[in-house]
Amino acid sequence: MNDPASHAAHPPQTLAIDIGGTGLKASVLDDVGKMVEKHVRVPTPYPCTPDILVKALVALTAPLTSYDRISIGFPGVVRDGRIITAPHFKGKVWRDFPLAEALAHRLGKPARLLNDAEVQGLGIIKGQGLEVVLTLGTGLGSAIFSNGALTPHLELAHHPISKAETYNEYVGNAARQALSSRKWNKRVLKVIEQVYSLLHYDNLYLGGGNAARVSIPLADNIHIASNDAGITGGVRLWDEAVWSGVLGRRAPSRGRQAIYFTT
Repeated sequence: MNDPASHAAHPPQTLAIDIGGTGLKASVLDDVGKMVEKHVRVPTPYPCTPDILVKALVALTAPLTSYDRISIGFPGVVRDGRIITAPHFKGKVWRDFPLAEALAHRLGKPARLLNDAEVQGLGIIKGQGLEVVLTLGTGLGSAIFSNGALTPHLELAHHPISKAETYNEYVGNAARQALSSRKWNKRVLKVIEQVYSLLHYDNLYLGGGNAARVSIPLADNIHIASNDAGITGGVRLWDEAVWSGVLGRRAPSRGRQAIYFTT
């Protein structure tokens, strides 16, 4: 039986997992999203099937302190706790994989799953006007918020920015390694200008592991964000107003729940 007094004395802690194309990171957050211990990290395994990823996440999080619930950020399109696209991992085996359910079953706690850029955005945004988050990592992630509310997910990463390249290919980590810092930064600037012409945002935030490598002058409404937001934003998945907005932007599929709990 739930004891309300006990719950009040011990606010829930959240295991927050940030799945990236290069690394897997996790930490435990207090009820306001502060890490209660230093995050743990391992390289993302390749090849990476759903089974391999789940096993890697179970091993990664085993040393962490106790928690009451799980938040997961995944680099792809996510709906109703399931993976729709997994561009970094490839393979039809990912299509419709119930990652939230699988981790809830293995770890014994309720789990919620969202696109990784959206999770990061929840840890960054101010909740005023039109805010855009771009994550610069293995590829490019994107999230759009209107007065703090998530809009329908837009996968800019796979949209062409030139005749030969998508956003992913244009400013992803492979391009950064192949180009000089100056040329890669010029590409980042072109992406920023292109996104502004599409959305006319009020504020744009650059996150992800490569955001720290941006060295070009930026407008006052463009901000470099901490990559830790990919973890700390996880607490917001358990804000019921936020989660209701996630569910409200699409009708949940029949028989599927956005929260999974297996005992």
